[in-house]
Amino acid sequence: MTLQLPERYAVDNQLAGDTLSMWCYAEEELLVTDAPRIRLEDSNGAGLPSISLLADRGRLPPRKWVRLSIPLERFQNRYGDTRPSSFNARKLAKVVFVQGLDDGAEHVLIIDDVRVIDGTRPDHEPPSAPRELVAEGQDSHFDLSWQPNHEADLLSYRIYRSLEGEEFLPIHTRSGNFTRHVDFVGPNKRASYKISALDAHNNESPLSNIASGSTQPFDDEQLLDMVQQGCFRYYWDAANRDSGMALEVLPGDENLVALGGSGFGISALVVATERQFITRDESVQRMLQILRFLKKADRFHGVWPHFLDGRTGEVWPLFGEYDNGGDLVETAFLIQGLLTARQYFNRDTQEEQEIRDTITQLWREVEWDWYRKTPDGEVLYWHWSPDHEWHISHPLVGWNETMIVYLLAIASPTHPVPAELYYSGWAGQSESAVKYRHGWSRTTDGDHYANGKSYYGHKLDVGCGTGGDLFFTQFSFLGFNPRGIRDRYTNYFENNRQLALINRAYCIDNPRQREGYGPNCWGLSAGLHTGGGKPQPRDDNGTVCCSAALGCMPFTPDESIAVLRHFYHDLGSKIWGVFGFHDGFSATESWYDECYMGLNQAQIVVGIENHRTGLPWKLFMSNPEVQPMLDAIGFVPDLQSAN
Repeated sequence: MTLQLPERYAVDNQLAGDTLSMWCYAEEELLVTDAPRIRLEDSNGAGLPSISLLADRGRLPPRKWVRLSIPLERFQNRYGDTRPSSFNARKLAKVVFVQGLDDGAEHVLIIDDVRVIDGTRPDHEPPSAPRELVAEGQDSHFDLSWQPNHEADLLSYRIYRSLEGEEFLPIHTRSGNFTRHVDFVGPNKRASYKISALDAHNNESPLSNIASGSTQPFDDEQLLDMVQQGCFRYYWDAANRDSGMALEVLPGDENLVALGGSGFGISALVVATERQFITRDESVQRMLQILRFLKKADRFHGVWPHFLDGRTGEVWPLFGEYDNGGDLVETAFLIQGLLTARQYFNRDTQEEQEIRDTITQLWREVEWDWYRKTPDGEVLYWHWSPDHEWHISHPLVGWNETMIVYLLAIASPTHPVPAELYYSGWAGQSESAVKYRHGWSRTTDGDHYANGKSYYGHKLDVGCGTGGDLFFTQFSFLGFNPRGIRDRYTNYFENNRQLALINRAYCIDNPRQREGYGPNCWGLSAGLHTGGGKPQPRDDNGTVCCSAALGCMPFTPDESIAVLRHFYHDLGSKIWGVFGFHDGFSATESWYDECYMGLNQAQIVVGIENHRTGLPWKLFMSNPEVQPMLDAIGFVPDLQSAN
């Protein structure tokens, strides 16, 4: 049997300690001769020799949980080896259990809570009791929150619950990185909670205060409030502490901040302020923190990179050495959010004036025209590096998520590109543009931008094949409102609606027989664990991206709200967490990991708000640079989706 530390996107697993610790239980006594042997491997495949699990104890008593602590230095061969060990304890990746002596008898051993600790400094002092526990009853769950403990060796919090007046029992252990927990109990339930803190040496604190509450059924409006507030917490509670920016992923590196995710998060911040999830003053202070960080952060001809180190503002080339410069797409996502915020923070105060002035300065400093590669270039390019220049040379050719890049580049008050680039680049018909679309879509449908074919009875004006991932309908449309206008190809509000309905119809058809798919469980898009994320068999690994259908609520309100009800009422205990719905899930693979992505949580917050009030759309579209840009491109009124 092998216990393997999972590899996660944007997570560098680095363990600190010199001792392997675990809890073990057996119904019958285990002697050292009965016990399995255990060995370790690091992420590079280097290992340590196997030793008996009970080499230092001799026996494991029956029907009693026992904590084993095995110093890593104990993993030694009885005899010398032919070469020095290259095992890296900080990169421990696998704990392997193998058969001990073949005594012909069956032995059952239960193992839990395996970790690496510092065994050189024994600690018998428990942490202090957690403070200010609050329990908020929702429709079917409780949101628990508390103040963080600050002990250096804090490991976790233990949640105790009393349901309907019964005795308190431990129900969950929460990582010490969190000060929130979600507990699903069902509607019309009363519960009380207490929590304790545990350190790395398993010392448990005294219990916190008792917090009590009740759940009660919510109507749709209350559910929408709850979902928006839950997903917004990703950008509020989990933001990088130094910059206020959004993290790329959780679990993930607490200093890896994402520019596009932060832009989406700024739009979510506006929504949260308007709905009074936070105060306006709190929102202003966060905006100032973000803007002062962005002013000092690395930029390349006014363009930020994809990722920054939240501590320093320096570029973080996560995807490789050539990705160490400007990222025009992520910058556009950020500017879209900033321009939305510029219109919202309109009060005559010194702080809100600073917000508006700083956003205007940053917006004016983006050199969109530089990313044409040449002064007469007919397409915009995604990246530029001060060391490698145009090495990546990735052109921005639609249909995909990058429409907002062209809209903002044409709208720029200081470094604009000609409106003709919308048609030569984004909607380009050149041989290179057609080949680009062939490369990612592997179809000739829509390879000249326009499509015109029908899929599952839904006509698609623009898009390759069945249209692609649903984030294509979201990332460029958090601020840009396509309702009631069209260019020479389509009305993008209606086109986005058709894309979403095709995605839904594919999931209902379910050609690969994925578990759970249906009229109320659909949404294929890019995310963690999603594979291709497109509504076609080769790109469908069974993962539903939660933001896909929910973020399409402005375009498919009835269908998307039905998904929200199903996700929460039927799957909530599996896919709802402290920051709202998880990034995705797969019933086919029984994958329900609690993980979140900065790009996606805001699609839910802002998409729902554009359905409910249209506030983000109204704000972004009210920027004075927007309408002249639309006129220059040739957008005209279209009554098809005007109401």
